[in-house]
Amino acid sequence: MKAIITLLFTTSLVQASQTPACNTEQHRAFDFWLGNWQVFKADGSLAGSNRISLAQNGCVLTEQYRTPGGFNGQSLNMFDSNRGLWHQTWVDNSGSLLLLEGNIVDNDMLLSGAITTAEGEVQQQRIRWTPNQDGSIRQHWQAQMADGNWVTLFDGLYKKVADHNKEGN
Repeated sequence: MKAIITLLFTTSLVQASQTPACNTEQHRAFDFWLGNWQVFKADGSLAGSNRISLAQNGCVLTEQYRTPGGFNGQSLNMFDSNRGLWHQTWVDNSGSLLLLEGNIVDNDMLLSGAITTAEGEVQQQRIRWTPNQDGSIRQHWQAQMADGNWVTLFDGLYKKVADHNKEGN
């Protein structure tokens, strides 16, 4: 009997180690953002470049953003299956920290959170990533003003670029 229990336990461990922990539909919901991108402002000028890749056995999307002017930042994004929502932690070279959470809403990823402004006021922010039919992605970042109105902080269009850094190249 002990041998059977040991065999069942060992088989379960092997199966668990072979089953991807983050391979559910919810974990893959933000995969449309994966890739190398040029990001353009609403006026068509280049805002910067962004590289989104998978890390931690596919459980985390990492973002590396750079602008021609030297601003850069990065984020870690993951689906928190315990709470049933997506989480993003953004940090950048200006010392900013932005914590956002949310989910897919009408085929878009919508994440929101609050920041404390330099004046000490709490401000709600939200970012929506919309995948377009042509493969591009619109990123619309907004902040809620004290009067309750939402204003656009950034309205960008992501266009995929070829990845010249693939393994083997």
